[in-house]
Order: sequence, then structure tokens, then C-alpha cells
Amino acid sequence: MDALTGAGVYPFTIAGLILVGLVAVELCAMLVGFSMSSLLSHDLGHDGFAHGADHGVLGAWMSWLNAGGVPLLVLLMVWLASFAIAGFVVQAMAHAVSAPLPALAASFVAAVLATPATRAQSRLLARIIPREETSVVSQTELIGLVGTVSLGPLDQGKPGRVRVRDRHGNIHVLRAKAAAGHVIAQGEAVLVVDGAAGLYEAIPAPADLAARPPSN
Repeated sequence: MDALTGAGVYPFTIAGLILVGLVAVELCAMLVGFSMSSLLSHDLGHDGFAHGADHGVLGAWMSWLNAGGVPLLVLLMVWLASFAIAGFVVQAMAHAVSAPLPALAASFVAAVLATPATRAQSRLLARIIPREETSVVSQTELIGLVGTVSLGPLDQGKPGRVRVRDRHGNIHVLRAKAAAGHVIAQGEAVLVVDGAAGLYEAIPAPADLAARPPSN
């Protein structure tokens, strides 16, 4: 326990605890058909960060970190993990050589190391993690696509999730409800028929379209 609560490592322990808390909140939110990642990306202008010139130093920094490549919450989680790991490693090395660094100095070194590590990991994750729907592909372009219910069932209550593949081959995870009169089970093929303000409406896919859903 001393390794996690010592004066020189408490910033990294706190970062680790925040990371665990964010993961727990996101998992709980997904169970009720909600996503903190989607909300954070939408409210903070996820796509806007990709245009650093429009948002000054912060925008340029976020663009360099590849904020447009993964959801903003994922980017934060990656940075927290990198910061905590780098901090513990730095303090372990300092202790082996002489004595642990002051917490402030160790935090600065860990932050410097965590930043490029976050950039590298976010670029890798961008190839793996399906992105939430954003304005890079307009909402109207996703209407008419066939997908699969990845979090459901879909009804007229809380939104679930539908995975679709756009014409460029990119996978999108859409917040969606079933059209009136429909209840669609998780794993079923759906046809996206409408959408507004980031929320889509879907119906069971006709048999000829459901045979080979493009999101599988």
C-alpha cells in the first residue's frame, strides 16, 4: 500500500482512481442505453478540436493528440493511464538511484512522457474503436443504411445502439430508438429511417436487406 499512497506518488494514484471511476461510470451508463463518451464529445465539440486554428492553443494541442480519432472520453482515459504508469515508473527509477522525486517534479515528468504516449495509443485505438456518429459524415448520409442492434432492445424508451457501416467502409455507433409500434431485439438487423440531433429512428430491416447486414 505504501507504494500507492506515498507522498511522491499520490498524483498518480489519484489519476488511477479517476480512471477507474470513469470506466465504471461509462459501463453503468451503457447498461441504461446512455454514453458519457457521446455526451462529452458532443458538448465539447469533438469534431471542432480537429481544427486547431479555430480553437487556439488548446485546439491545436487536442488536434495533435488526435482528439478527432477517438472519442474524447477515451482520449482522457488513455492520458490518465499513461500519466499514472509513467509516474510510478519515474518514481521507482528515482528511488532505485537515489530518492523519490517531489510529487510536483515527478508529475511534470510524467505528464511530458504521457502526452506523446497518448498520441501514439490514440492513433492505434482509432483503427480499432468504432466512432460515435459525428458531423464528419452528415446525419442524412446514415439514414437508409442497414445495421445491427448492438445495445438493445430498441423501443420507444431510452435509446439503444445501432452499428452501421457507411459508404466509405467506416463503422458508426448510433444512438437509436425503434419507430412507433416496433420493438427490436439486440442482434437484429435494422434499417435506419430517420434521425435528428444525434438520435436515430430504426425499423426491422426488410428480409432482402437483413440477409447480409453491412455492419457485421
